[in-house]
Amino acid sequence: MTAAQPRWGVGRWRAERGSATVEAVLIAPVLVMLLVFVAVVVHRGVDARLRLDDVAHQAVRAASLQRTPAAAAAAAQATASSALAHAGLVCRLAEVSTTASASPGSTAEVSVRCTVDFGQALVLGVPGSRTLTAEASEVVDTYRSNHREFTNSEGRLRGN
Repeated sequence: MTAAQPRWGVGRWRAERGSATVEAVLIAPVLVMLLVFVAVVVHRGVDARLRLDDVAHQAVRAASLQRTPAAAAAAAQATASSALAHAGLVCRLAEVSTTASASPGSTAEVSVRCTVDFGQALVLGVPGSRTLTAEASEVVDTYRSNHREFTNSEGRLRGN
């Protein structure tokens, strides 16, 4: 009598034993690298957004301390440029728009628009740049004095 021949499916299954483990070991590093790349891109986007929000808050604070709308716009522009450089956020194109009034109790508003470069993320299919916008507003101090010129007892003009 001859021994029973193993069925075709069972013998093949035993021959491929452990192949799933080998495939997982070979694919795992690729998946981990992909996950790290995605995390880096997401982190860069969130970090740029947070820094841009901070720049807008600094700029509106500087604008709210000025006494004229022209001085407020200049202060917001200068502060935003300085804060962008200090934050390490590289913008291809940065625009700062300011709406301010000199009267106490009014609001100063600043909008900062920045085109951020994601150059290293091209491997993942992320666009090379993205335009982010941050807005902030602040109330001009109600109890500050207005800048008015007056004549003193000697007849000279002076400011507050």
